[in-house]
Amino acid sequence: MKYDKNHVFAACGRLRTVMDENILLGKDAFSSFGDVVPFTGRALGRKDLSNADILLVRSVTRVNADLLADTPVKFVASATIGVDHVDTEYLSGRSIGFAYAPGSNADSVAEYVVAALLTLSGSLGFNTAQKTLGIIGVGNIGGRVLEHAQALGMRVIKCDPPKKRLTNCESYRPLDELLEEADIITLHVPLVSNGDDRTVGLVDRFFIERMKCGAILINTSRGSVVDESALLACRDRLGALVLDVWNSEPAINIDLLRCADIATPHIAGYSFDGKLHGTEAIYGAACSYFGINRHWTPPAELCSEIVDTIDAADCGKTDPVTTAVLHAYPIKRDDANLRQICYSTPDRRAVVFDELRKTYPKRREFPHFEVNTAKLCSATIEKLRALRFKTV
Repeated sequence: MKYDKNHVFAACGRLRTVMDENILLGKDAFSSFGDVVPFTGRALGRKDLSNADILLVRSVTRVNADLLADTPVKFVASATIGVDHVDTEYLSGRSIGFAYAPGSNADSVAEYVVAALLTLSGSLGFNTAQKTLGIIGVGNIGGRVLEHAQALGMRVIKCDPPKKRLTNCESYRPLDELLEEADIITLHVPLVSNGDDRTVGLVDRFFIERMKCGAILINTSRGSVVDESALLACRDRLGALVLDVWNSEPAINIDLLRCADIATPHIAGYSFDGKLHGTEAIYGAACSYFGINRHWTPPAELCSEIVDTIDAADCGKTDPVTTAVLHAYPIKRDDANLRQICYSTPDRRAVVFDELRKTYPKRREFPHFEVNTAKLCSATIEKLRALRFKTV
């Protein structure tokens, strides 16, 4: 939908943008529209939008009538892949434009899952190529996880009821079958509160009891997809637990944190590249909506940057692919940082959680790393390339 009024107003660059301060290069991109005013995600109030034409948010900001009523906001965009924090029906009813960034961080989350799998394969002593991965939700992210898992030689079972109904494709299997056969289950579903495809509380006691005993559970979707009390009660059935998302963020369940093998502060999709793709997506959508020519593109040097060269052959007994992956993304560093929250007073833990996200270090995705393959076999080189590493 294009903005069909006041094109002269838009063309003169007089649109005022109120923007979450954590949107990467958002000020650079949207300054061509006019003034850009940053805000802290959870602190935004209606009074902050009294002169705003454009509102740019991330998932921590609830966008609804309480926030937008009686404001001049004409366009809302979320630099995220999900929309459960936005009342899209309210926006549509008020003819407020909306855009988001589906798929923008798909590679980031897929790389997180790979790093988690290879970390656990080392600590628990299993070979990923001998395991079956169950993917629940095979959209942009789940599809990318599928590709990465196949690069690791894993057997994959897909479960996605909406896609099954849409395509009638037999490759999408029933949930019961996945729970019975998968050694590792990874969740990539949207947050749906009701209906046949409800995902709120999907992982409950009944779900866990149907999993293979000793199976691994990974959740990078939304915290509310998991019933945390059931997870705590049934933790002994799981071989390992990886959690990036939590109920009641930023006030997360410390008991659940302590019993997770890998725990991170909702940063699976927080690669620098994912954030950049998100900004690019909502900027393009805003230009289309207001009928403004694009004046900004991501800096070329950021898109082509090589940040390190990895000599994966000189890694002792460690598999070269594992060496490359955990060099590019040392996931245990994020785990260690979150665990420091346990030493904070209860009233400070939410602040620390948000601070970890706000100050998250620059993480580049695998294509920004070169791997020296001079001493590697062709099969290993092909795996690295399938995971999108540069090979030299």
